[in-house]
Amino acid sequence: MKPRPDREPEQDPAAIRKAAMDCLARREHGVQELGAKLLAKGYAAQPVEAALAGLVRDKLLSDARFTEAFVHSRYQRGSGPQKIRAELRQRGIDERLIDDCLDVYDDLWQSLVNTVRERKYGSGMPADFRERSRQMRFLQQRGFTAEQIARAFNDE
Repeated sequence: MKPRPDREPEQDPAAIRKAAMDCLARREHGVQELGAKLLAKGYAAQPVEAALAGLVRDKLLSDARFTEAFVHSRYQRGSGPQKIRAELRQRGIDERLIDDCLDVYDDLWQSLVNTVRERKYGSGMPADFRERSRQMRFLQQRGFTAEQIARAFNDE
């Protein structure tokens, strides 16, 4: 995002750090995400980069911590690994870091897909092809892999 054009960009490092800390007090952020927020608030790009570097150096801002919290939050909501991966990519998180955090949940995805399906449609398996397809599309939209979805319907 670009700074707001209606005024001169703010350059004060203390103000930028305070704004960043205010954002971090509410929840974890990724470096790129926090930088975009600060630029959108009208802070100048170079001081924002310096402030972000300082926060990373002081261990107040961490992509790893953000990714762990994000994956856990989305897992709790019933999102699948593909959807979570796409959302993290959109927030500028490194692919290797995404893989590491999603791998922690490897043994849990199948259980989650079964739980999400049962919560939405009940414990009984669909009787006809049309209903089965509808349920499969729902799970796909939630971000589960085709393999996980197929196993959810074959474990009768």
